[in-house]
Amino acid sequence: MTEPAIRATGLTKHFGDLVAVNGVDLEVPRGICFGLLGPNGAGKTTMIRMMQASSPISGGSLEVLGTDVTTKGRNVRSRIGVIPQEDNLDPDFSAVFNLVVYARYFGMTKKQAMDKATLLLEDVGLTEKANEKIPNLSGGMKRRLIVARGLMNDPELLILDEPTTGLDPQARHRVWDQIRNYRRSGRTILLTTHYMDEAELLCDDLAIIDAGQILVRGPPRTLIHDTVGNEAIEFVASLFDGGDQALDRIESRAVELDLKTSRIADRIIAYGKNIAKLASEFESDKEVNDVIKRRATLEDVFLQLTGRQLRE
Repeated sequence: MTEPAIRATGLTKHFGDLVAVNGVDLEVPRGICFGLLGPNGAGKTTMIRMMQASSPISGGSLEVLGTDVTTKGRNVRSRIGVIPQEDNLDPDFSAVFNLVVYARYFGMTKKQAMDKATLLLEDVGLTEKANEKIPNLSGGMKRRLIVARGLMNDPELLILDEPTTGLDPQARHRVWDQIRNYRRSGRTILLTTHYMDEAELLCDDLAIIDAGQILVRGPPRTLIHDTVGNEAIEFVASLFDGGDQALDRIESRAVELDLKTSRIADRIIAYGKNIAKLASEFESDKEVNDVIKRRATLEDVFLQLTGRQLRE
């Protein structure tokens, strides 16, 4: 039987009195794109650092690619690729030299590194920028270069920590294409992101965590169906002229109809079997500006499970 890409048992991480990861049990099979989602402070980045063998675990056990991160951290680091949140390219080097220097950490010869860098720059559409210094690259180019750097050692597991933050739509889709191509090669991907549409499109399976614990796990469409159903209706009211009162009435009636709801600013989002009835009762309400019927999404699931309050 093939070892899972990641196996955590009772995984725990303390920072003083703070419990950042609280007894997590998790197995991620090889060959899939697995999403690790959660609000700020949920424990995602802490788990990733432990998987990289760059932060010691406080309790439990953790194996990556069948290897104990506590006793064989260097072996783990040699077999994974990491795409960090931050731009940590060397600004004094050209695009290609950033890749070549990184490759030397994995024992590649200069020729091997240059050949690999040339191929990856072509894959990410940066061949013409190979000799450009980093400050001359756009934000999207830098992110694509960081993805290429993470692939220099042909990793068995690629960890992407919010890889498309701050990108415009074109650059974001280019990074998605890179992720899909890597996934098609049969390798394993661990993805964290705050973009729920990104997770829904790319992930075969995912877990939502909060306060260091896993709340739910499953394929995106399964989680959507099981948590909020397949459809949602948004009731949009004016922020003035009685809009709040209209939303109060809708929310109260939704409770009577045993519907789940989320409320934000000028709208109520309702989920459940009786949403059509709720819509029929309020779509003509003069204080309701719009009634939007749509497919339920992973973002609906996320907000239902973790709430709408801001996290620092």
